[in-house]
Amino acid sequence: MTSTRKHRILVVDDAPTALDILERNLSSRGYLVFTASNVADAVRILEGSPMDLVITDYKMPKISGLDLIRHIRENYHETEVIMITGYASVKGAVEAVKMGAEEYLAKPFTDEELFAAVQRALNKRELRTIVKGRKPRIAPNSYGMIGESSTVRNMLAQIEKAASSPATVLVLGESGTGKELVARAIHYSSKRAAAPFVPVNCGAIPEKLLESELFGYVKGAFTGANESRAGFFQTADGGTIFLDEINEMSPAMQVKLLRVLQDKQVCMVGARKTQKIDVRIVASSNKDLQSLIHKDLFREDLFFRLNVVSITVPPLRNRQEDIPLLVSHFGAKFARELGKPEPVFPDETMRIFMNYAWPGNVRELENLVQRLIIMAEGKTVNIPDLPSVMRFSALSGAGPFRSLAEEEAGYIRRILASVGGNKSRAAEILGIDRKTLREKIKQARTPEDKPSGNR
Repeated sequence: MTSTRKHRILVVDDAPTALDILERNLSSRGYLVFTASNVADAVRILEGSPMDLVITDYKMPKISGLDLIRHIRENYHETEVIMITGYASVKGAVEAVKMGAEEYLAKPFTDEELFAAVQRALNKRELRTIVKGRKPRIAPNSYGMIGESSTVRNMLAQIEKAASSPATVLVLGESGTGKELVARAIHYSSKRAAAPFVPVNCGAIPEKLLESELFGYVKGAFTGANESRAGFFQTADGGTIFLDEINEMSPAMQVKLLRVLQDKQVCMVGARKTQKIDVRIVASSNKDLQSLIHKDLFREDLFFRLNVVSITVPPLRNRQEDIPLLVSHFGAKFARELGKPEPVFPDETMRIFMNYAWPGNVRELENLVQRLIIMAEGKTVNIPDLPSVMRFSALSGAGPFRSLAEEEAGYIRRILASVGGNKSRAAEILGIDRKTLREKIKQARTPEDKPSGNR
């Protein structure tokens, strides 16, 4: 977890040995750890120093851990709580959660279980802080998502809600917006955080191999299958599988995935028996799935199975106020990696960034900043240092006023230029179909553009 300061954790336990072990383990992970052997001492520490997280034992003499949780919830709303106990019971877990504990750990627990619970609790606190707008400027959250716009804050709030539920999640958004970051945020702030997160790019695996890659195969299932091999679903057992570009999956594979969602079982290629799996599915698409449904390219029943919780990642052009934050962050990051001075972006350069359409979204911005730092002669990035397609946007707004049709034509030309003439991508950005775009391009042609009869 990346942070500008050490997280402060208070550990409360009446057993000296347990207190010492928890302090030593948490300190080894870089946390600033305070300890108390009883609730009264814990309350005094809280009064004198704010804590990000309190880890408290359940059974303690005189005043119990539940009473401490109640005190924290009434007086320290920003502090998260983890309850640990050697007397595990459903009743105790219910009481702890009712009082406001984020996590409930039964002794004995492993170091991995402890660290995962701490990470989840701190992630929830950080997400809550971001949503409330208390995050310092130009500071990335723990998932690599940067922004203070209302669209980003709303998305982070949706992530927090999705993480607290076991439901299947569908993440929608254009290429380069950060859909995998959203999937990782959901996984690592959920109760599955200690288990594997397995990303699968459905568009990058040949259709003939996708089934065996997802579900595995047994020895002799096909030519070259010299041994049995687990698939991505088995690898992700207990955790989360991220099916990126689900829209690229063939209709035949969609049927098999639908069966997995319904039965919670997978069948390895060449096997006769199915295997029970415990996997959360997060899927993503950079295309409009409902449009694909109308064209019989995507199954409607699968869409409804996947679309239990839906999160849309906004394109960069819809969150322009976040662009300076992103530019500053990537500038500092790559300058540090390349051993160069942090770049300076004058107002006129930043104005071009703000006016540009960013068809590749955050990924395009990140790659551009990296390229500018590598190629720059000095630390100041001026307009001549920018790609020609971006320098063209510097002309927007210059000169006399133009008609609405002329403005539209100019905007369409800039979008087409920014995507290298790719009409499908330009139509997607403009929110129109290719036929409409062709008509508008035809209308937008100047006499010089139009072919002559001699050609």
